[in-house]
Formats: sequence, C-alpha cells, structure tokens
Amino acid sequence: MRAKPVIAPILSTVAALAAVLVVPPLIGSGADDGPGSQVRGLRVMVPNSPGGGYDVTARTAAKAMEEGELARNVEVFNLPGAGGTVGLGRLVSERGNDKLVMSMGLGVVGSVHTNSSPSSLQDTTPIAKLIEEPDIVVVARDSPYRTVADLVEAWRGNPGAVPVGGGSSPGGPDHLAAMLFAKGAGLTPKSVNYVPFDGGGELLASVLGGKVAFGVSGVGESRDQIEAGELRVLAVTSAERVDGIDGPTLTESGVDVEFTNWRGIVAPPGISDEDQDRLVELFTALQGTEQWRDALERNGWTRAFQTGDEFGQFLADQNDQVAAVLTELGL
Repeated sequence: MRAKPVIAPILSTVAALAAVLVVPPLIGSGADDGPGSQVRGLRVMVPNSPGGGYDVTARTAAKAMEEGELARNVEVFNLPGAGGTVGLGRLVSERGNDKLVMSMGLGVVGSVHTNSSPSSLQDTTPIAKLIEEPDIVVVARDSPYRTVADLVEAWRGNPGAVPVGGGSSPGGPDHLAAMLFAKGAGLTPKSVNYVPFDGGGELLASVLGGKVAFGVSGVGESRDQIEAGELRVLAVTSAERVDGIDGPTLTESGVDVEFTNWRGIVAPPGISDEDQDRLVELFTALQGTEQWRDALERNGWTRAFQTGDEFGQFLADQNDQVAAVLTELGL
C-alpha cells in the first residue's frame, strides 16, 4: 500500500490559478497610502529563524515587490519560537493592523496542534497562498550514505543512531516528510530520532557539522550548498524529479512516498475588507513581475496562487487534515 493515503489530498499540488490578474503597480494600502501611491511601510513577520523557508520566501517577495515598484520600504523581521506559534500569537494580537503580514505555511498548521497554541490560523485574515515546494533528503558531502538504499539500510538497523534533522517542529512539513519517509521505508515513526530546528538555516549547519545523519528540508533552503558541493541530494519528495536538482524521487528509490509543502501570507484579524483587498491586490500584482517569476524558477518553487476566501477555506481544510495525519502516525 502506498504510504500517502491521507497526506496526498492534504499536500498535493493545487491547480494553478487559471488567469493571473495583473494589476497596475500603484496600489494603496491603508490610511497612510494616498490614491495612486505605492504600498509603503509594509512589515512582513517571519515566525522562524533567518535562512528558513518562510524567511527565504518573505525576503524574496519583498525584494521583488520593491524592484517591481509595487512597494517601498518593506521591512522583513524574524520572531522565532515554538514552531511559528510565537509569531502567530503576535500577529493575532495586532488586530486591525493592515501594515503587518506574516509569511507562513504548513509548519505553522502543524505547530498549532503540537504546541497546543491558543491561536490558530483561523484567527487570522487570509491573504494569499504563494508557492508549493517539495522537500529533499540531503547529506553532507562526506557522508557514507551515497543512496537512499544505503541510508534506509542503516536506518532500519538502528533508527536511534541515525538521527534525521528537519527545519520544523513536530507537526511541521519537514517532520511530516521525515515520518512519512520512515513509514514508507518500513520503520515505525515513533522509533525515529527526529531532531527539530527552527528553520532551514540551523538545520543545514547541523547537517554540515555532522550533528544529524541527514536532513529533510525545502529545495530553496539548500540550493546554494548543493551547488557549492557541500551537500549531496539523495532524493526529492515530489512525484517528479526537480529541475536543477541531481537526485531521484523517493518513489524511484523504492520508498513509495510523495510529499509537497506550501507557503503563503496571512494578516492580523480585524482589518477592513478594503484593506484585505489591497493586500490581496499587492500579492496578485507580485505574480506578474519578472522578478518573482525568476525567483520561482531559481528556487524550484511551483506557483500555487490562491487568495482571500479560497485560501481561507484551504487553511481550514489543512487544519483538520493535518490533525488527522498526526493521529494516523501516532504523533
């Protein structure tokens, strides 16, 4: 039986928007922006450490907005802690603040459950789902594991002695991907020695330093180290191989698992419909910029654009389905 009966409907690629609405770059956002002005003073919170997927996505989007003349003085800042739920709590407390948004994704959905967070994504204002991205299984260049088969053999022999690192807390995408990988390889998820890190930056340092045997993280977080020859890719978790990544899929490697992560943007609760629309327009306009299109290709991201109520329903579905996956895995 395939190891993805529950996770596939949760994390499968959502059909791209049929037609992207490209709006003029002169968009207002809030009382401080006059008619016909660029968005000014937007703050983007990243709820984990620098170097992680949320951080890379936020900084890439902010740079593309400014270079595409959609916005000015966009500030990206980090507020890590508890798998993203510290940042989530801060966002929810900023009720009515239309100058603040948060970069987030599947990891925050899972952390709400595993950290018993008093706030959830249903307390936020949905703006846009931006991208989907597979995870990759990586080792340091001097690792004895040359293939997935090598790794699985050692992992089955002594799961506790082969620690796997991920850039998310339990319930997050890297954790779910690692657990599904383990289950597909014939291990009991509870036997796995999973070491969580607060973002891909901390994870990569631990893989390179030999503190974990291998890592599971997003493609964009590891690409520079892969291109520099510091990391070796054993497999990608997507259904198909990833352009620019020299590695087979897990399925090709004999582990019947497919997994896709996603990221998006939410705002505080209590902003007006007009302010929500302006933020949606900003991120819609971002899709039409050359800078963002180049970033998608460079980072191996798949555009998976959803906005407003459609994205809100997606978040509600994810919340319910991730809880079911964690229960199925006994986690």
